[in-house]
Amino acid sequence: MAVLEWDEVGTRFYETGVDHGVLYIPNEAGAYDDGVSWSGLVSVTESPSGAEATATYADNIKYLNLISAEEFAATIEAYTYPPEFEQFDGLASPSPGVVVGQQARLPFGLAYRTRKGNDLLGDSYGYKLHLVYGLTAAPSEKAYTTVNDSPEAITFSWEVSSIPQAVTGLRPTSLLVIDSTTVDADALAAIELILFGDVAVDPALPTPDAILAILDGTFIESGVPTEPAYNSLTDIITIPTVTGVQYRVAGEVVPAGAYGPITDDTLVTATPATGYVFPAGVDDDWLIVFS
Repeated sequence: MAVLEWDEVGTRFYETGVDHGVLYIPNEAGAYDDGVSWSGLVSVTESPSGAEATATYADNIKYLNLISAEEFAATIEAYTYPPEFEQFDGLASPSPGVVVGQQARLPFGLAYRTRKGNDLLGDSYGYKLHLVYGLTAAPSEKAYTTVNDSPEAITFSWEVSSIPQAVTGLRPTSLLVIDSTTVDADALAAIELILFGDVAVDPALPTPDAILAILDGTFIESGVPTEPAYNSLTDIITIPTVTGVQYRVAGEVVPAGAYGPITDDTLVTATPATGYVFPAGVDDDWLIVFS
């Protein structure tokens, strides 16, 4: 029989900090295919609710507990926010430098990193990636105060609620947490390439199923997305056929072959088909200039 031990060297773990914030903007199809960095994060306070027991009685005894659905909510606090967040905070910008409040609040995605430490390596031991889906920000209070002999920068704060995403074989969820100290290093690198992007890949927030597929190694690397051809005489775009690649126009998947005629500049994007992941460093969007 094993003997239980407490506070062994190297096992005194703790978590701290928040950084590497990323705001993800959904396209017309609801995929989070555009990410922007969120500097100035102060805190993200996760506040799940629900999962409350309702007692049921029978045969003069407590028969069972029925558990209500669990919901995810959070509070985001920051010194600043990216301009792209304004559309999710009920603001519209009809003219540069001008914003109009009380507009529709759109859903968004969020990623942030927290540090994981232990008694040997401190907070350089590792980190956790928190991926959050389907967030909507509620109106928030902003307190502007006079500058005095003890000036402080104001912080902005938003209460956010969520709509869970489907997960194959599990209940829908709004939150995935990835621990760098336990997952496969290559899989983690592949996920971070997608989340944070590089010089050739735009940052994006994959679905929970896509994240889990990368972690369990069931994703297949697709072919390299190739640029659609454009005939300026007929204004027809020819969408290529590439294994594992879906091409989209205005967020909608378009089949291989002729598309058009177009009547304006058209952005064509490529996304991995279900079960596939792009090779590193590929170009995945092309602006077709109408002529």
